[in-house]
Amino acid sequence: MNTFSNNFTDTTSRTRIAFVQSCWHRDIVDQLRDAFLRTHAELDNRDVDLFEVPGAFEIPLRAKILASSGQYAGIVTGGLIVDGGIYRHEFVSSAVIDGLMRVQLDTGVPVFSAVLTPQDFLSDGQPEFFQEHFVTKGTEAAHACIETIGAVKQHQVA
Repeated sequence: MNTFSNNFTDTTSRTRIAFVQSCWHRDIVDQLRDAFLRTHAELDNRDVDLFEVPGAFEIPLRAKILASSGQYAGIVTGGLIVDGGIYRHEFVSSAVIDGLMRVQLDTGVPVFSAVLTPQDFLSDGQPEFFQEHFVTKGTEAAHACIETIGAVKQHQVA
């Protein structure tokens, strides 16, 4: 018996994963993408399609379009939202995370957020720290993606 409502389809048989990243702070976000791709390739045989958007604010719309396409078992997102000294980053962060959760709940396609908002990014040493931290987050995102798709598949078969 399928535990999902009729509004959702079986996404686990799909053979592709989408990875959507913002281009702002590309040097750091690329570390996340590369670590995700490396780890994912070691653990799963699904192909990964790469997509770019200008900034993090644009990620949820691209994720919604991809989730609605019927092609993807999961969507992984990566970005960096920096506190640039104006009170904007908190609004952007909330909008992005809320938007990604809405995509996931509306479509039934798992969506993973590695869109991070460091509290103190502009301090000395922080950009270098986050370049390495994003490698860790890319690896974690790959594991979360594969494990979640597997769990969803188990519940759909039950």
